[in-house]
Amino acid sequence: MSVLDVAKPAFMAEEDIAIFEDAVGKFFDEHAPENVVATWRKNHCVDRAMWNKAGEAGLLGLSTPEEYGGSGGDYRHEVVLMEQLGKKGVDGFGASLHNAIVMPYIFHYGTEEQKQRWLPRLSTGELVGAIAMTEPGAGSDLQGVKTSAKKVGNQYVVNGSKTFITNGQTANLIIVVAKTDPAGGARGTSLVVVETDGAEGFERGRNLDKLGHEAQDTSELFFNDVKIPTENLLGTEEGQGFFQLMAQLPQERLNIAVQGMATIERALELTIAYVKERQAFGKPIIAFQNTQFVLAECKTEATVAKVFVNHCIERHLKGDLDASTASMAKYWVTDLENKIVDRCLQLFGGYGFMNEYPIARMYKDSRVQRIYGGTNEIMKLLIARTL
Repeated sequence: MSVLDVAKPAFMAEEDIAIFEDAVGKFFDEHAPENVVATWRKNHCVDRAMWNKAGEAGLLGLSTPEEYGGSGGDYRHEVVLMEQLGKKGVDGFGASLHNAIVMPYIFHYGTEEQKQRWLPRLSTGELVGAIAMTEPGAGSDLQGVKTSAKKVGNQYVVNGSKTFITNGQTANLIIVVAKTDPAGGARGTSLVVVETDGAEGFERGRNLDKLGHEAQDTSELFFNDVKIPTENLLGTEEGQGFFQLMAQLPQERLNIAVQGMATIERALELTIAYVKERQAFGKPIIAFQNTQFVLAECKTEATVAKVFVNHCIERHLKGDLDASTASMAKYWVTDLENKIVDRCLQLFGGYGFMNEYPIARMYKDSRVQRIYGGTNEIMKLLIARTL
């Protein structure tokens, strides 16, 4: 039961969705309890076996059709997974990127042969997916990437470096944003798929030391004359990469908003429980007017955000979520996430600063939400273009 007084919208209230939600929660209770997640944080990587377990449980490829090895669900199932990851505190498991970013690129733009070759193996966890966009010199400006994929005979030769890549130490199928025509601008960008197992010239760099998300293997990747067959070009023609990216970014940004909402709800739930138990000056912290006002403000703002996110999910399910509205959701919710988690941490006092308390980890993990998927400043730029 959420701490927010927001009824589930009709599209999320169906019985099969409720059954699935319960199953996902139980899966994480069994396979990702707090002590296991703590080990992931210590190792700075989720155990590879977790991906196979998730595949066996049908949690990979949720919105991928059954004919390609997926579960045949839709975006609602991805939302449930993202919400449960947040509410259960399953830090670092990059299943939502694998499911709701990497696999849709292959499903929407891949050839029939590519879909048959990759999607079933991604659904079982045999392959773990990543997408390599960001470079040391190119972040939100995707047209500025320098990584190249030069066609030589029946192969592409890939050269370049990527950084901040989620699932970077684990992934063995990586969609790489590369220049197939360095002089072609946006039309010179393509997406190529690198299967890393046995790929000569492919190197994983550092598992990056980050402010938060300690359990996530966010990495540098290096491509040194990596040869891949020409049939690993995603789609049927070069030069479509930038447009493929632009078409899929609204879902990625909505994903971030959904994840932000899950964090907000968990932060409020933990904080309300804490202030009811913690005593100060002979009475529970909840008895103080300041505590009541802070939480009243947080709950109000969170409720407004939840209604908006539900609206965006409904539009996306109907196929009419535009880039501007997705940008609004991403920027607004992640700004609010940081604000609410900060205010909740303050109510924990000194304990809120201790890493053993989830609120401290949520505080750290929330900060990057305003950066990845396109910075919030870029989101405002995209919104402004519609004025």
